[in-house]
Amino acid sequence: MKTDSDKLDFKAILPIFVIVLVDLLGLTIIIPLLPLYATAFGASPLMIGLLGSVYPVMQFVAAPVLGSLSDRYGRKPVLLISQIGTFLGFLLLGVANGLPLLFISRLVDGISGGNISTAQAVISDSTNEKTRTPAMGMIGAAFGLGFTVGPVIAFTSLAASGNNYALPAYIAAACSLVSILLTTFWLKESLPPEKRNLTKSLARPSFSNMLGALKLPGIGFLLLLMFAQQGVFFSFEQLLPLFTLNRMGMNASGNAAIFVFVGIITVIVQGGLVRIWSKKFGDRWLILLGVSALAIGLFLTALTPAQALPSYSRSAIQAELKTSDTAKNKVVLPDESNKGWFGLGWLMVAMIPAAVGGAVLSPTINSAISKRASPGEIGRMLGLSAAFSSAANAITPTVGGAIYQYLGMSAPFLIGTVILVFFYVQARKKTDYA
Repeated sequence: MKTDSDKLDFKAILPIFVIVLVDLLGLTIIIPLLPLYATAFGASPLMIGLLGSVYPVMQFVAAPVLGSLSDRYGRKPVLLISQIGTFLGFLLLGVANGLPLLFISRLVDGISGGNISTAQAVISDSTNEKTRTPAMGMIGAAFGLGFTVGPVIAFTSLAASGNNYALPAYIAAACSLVSILLTTFWLKESLPPEKRNLTKSLARPSFSNMLGALKLPGIGFLLLLMFAQQGVFFSFEQLLPLFTLNRMGMNASGNAAIFVFVGIITVIVQGGLVRIWSKKFGDRWLILLGVSALAIGLFLTALTPAQALPSYSRSAIQAELKTSDTAKNKVVLPDESNKGWFGLGWLMVAMIPAAVGGAVLSPTINSAISKRASPGEIGRMLGLSAAFSSAANAITPTVGGAIYQYLGMSAPFLIGTVILVFFYVQARKKTDYA
């Protein structure tokens, strides 16, 4: 017989869902803008890659500290501090007149990037073991909505302003300001003083702490799985536009449509299906589903047929990319002898399991971690989870790009498949993590 405690209290979760969604809109408005912004200031591809790594590197350093602070002083003040840092980072981005300010803006935002792990701690405080996974799925649904709507806002504002890069940055700052106001006046503190951990020292952003956490029963495997799946999925996201360009001659607008498709699947899975699956099958089943689905999606992506789209024009793409067959920065493009829809159709089918796997894993892993941490350690454990995720994001641009360049365009996806198969086998063997 089900009781009220078995049901997710949407009214309690709604404030943090809206706050995270508004926060993510700011972030996702900026994501497609940064490479263009850096290029406008004369950045090389290597410099653009370094710019992309600044945020996750700084988040890796700061997330465990912010998680421990939230265990000690409460969730709301830490969430507000991190949101204010994000707001200032976006303002700096708007006024940037060169690469130094661009880097500083991402550094400030990264240091204060504890928003998500603190929000997850609020979710953990407000739920029990039966409702926590679907509640974490709601945070994932906010991700899906943000990554669907944010890029649309960015490109719309650029088109309306004649490619004024400052405008999307200011819109992102406005979203951040709204999230600050929502946290201040709507969100209730979820960790009362009597439950706060005032005795233990703050988590230090060090590899030794992370390695130590890997030894924790159950939690250690989940943290390692978070690192692996995030690295594989982030590599998939980062390299997919280049892959579709090389394999099918797809430009930026075509890739934007693919990401919207993936975002819609993410919203459906994390906004509803995770809750249903969690109640019926549990966290272990969800983790196995996520790992296997992502592996299938990556494998199918690697096998995408080399077929240009019917509308493909080699000369038009070269003009758009400012390259040519003789240029030093020549881009690998398909020829025009083989056109059709089969390649794109194959890729869209591959996106379904890839998106399902990516949507399921992160919220389920964090839910399982929070269930195995003591009440006074939940914030620190989720902060460590965010640190493992950020470490994966920081490493991926360099490693994935090198594999793509030296081993071939399908190699990153095939290697990612092998990694996921390994973790699927390990997850089936273990019983103490979920």
